[in-house]
Amino acid sequence: MTETMQIIGICRFSYPAQGGFQIEHSSLKDRCAFLYHPTRMKERFRFFETVCLPGIKAQTDSDFTFLIVIGESLPDHYKQKLQNLLHDIPQALLVTRPSGPHRQVMQAVLNHFQDTKRPSVQFRHDDDDAVAVDYVAKLRETVADCQPYLTRHRRITVDFNRGFTARLDAHGVQAKPIFRPHLGVALAMAVMPEIRQTVMNFQHNKMPQFMPTVTRSDPDMFVRCHGNFNDFDKNDAVQAQDLSYLDAAGERHFKQRFAIACKEIRSVFSSHT
Repeated sequence: MTETMQIIGICRFSYPAQGGFQIEHSSLKDRCAFLYHPTRMKERFRFFETVCLPGIKAQTDSDFTFLIVIGESLPDHYKQKLQNLLHDIPQALLVTRPSGPHRQVMQAVLNHFQDTKRPSVQFRHDDDDAVAVDYVAKLRETVADCQPYLTRHRRITVDFNRGFTARLDAHGVQAKPIFRPHLGVALAMAVMPEIRQTVMNFQHNKMPQFMPTVTRSDPDMFVRCHGNFNDFDKNDAVQAQDLSYLDAAGERHFKQRFAIACKEIRSVFSSHT
């Protein structure tokens, strides 16, 4: 199975979905105005460039697809900036869709790229989070180990539940280790070829209600970031308390484990452009 398994990641980048946000808006125009506000977009690009993409680019297993879903209404200069950031990441594909119901649109995107002749492993990813550089490799390894289980149940969840919560600023990275099962980051769903439901059909914290879950407690598999425009609930806000700046050893660890360069973060987050 390891040679034929398809692995797909999906990330929405300021996609103006109907639903899918904790913050509600009265109209699509209002949602786009919020999503595309220059201050917000500056922060989203900072996270995307320094946190999300480095780990995706540095994956030790390069045989995967990473879909970045944007809206048709995304201003051209932001789309061009995304294309520039993605040009040297062959796994990354920019996917443009009109505004629509969040889960249905994301499912349709995944189904469009899903190879129905082989098992599919799908993971969701936020534009301000990171996964470890061996995430795809360990995901492939885990699903291969569970092949009889997947064959029997047709779909399973694979959850890596240890990582860091973090904040970024011009001084570097504040972080602390966390343990959060089914947080959403470093969480995947494996399905047999005939299954058209996707990882985006389910709320991440409710996936164990609908299918068996394989849990791995490997340390340091993700970084969950907090900024000024995150769509978080109260539990996430609590997790972001009592953070400390990484020392030199911690910065080296983030570079090795997530390809996150704290020197670059200080530069990018101190820039006024």
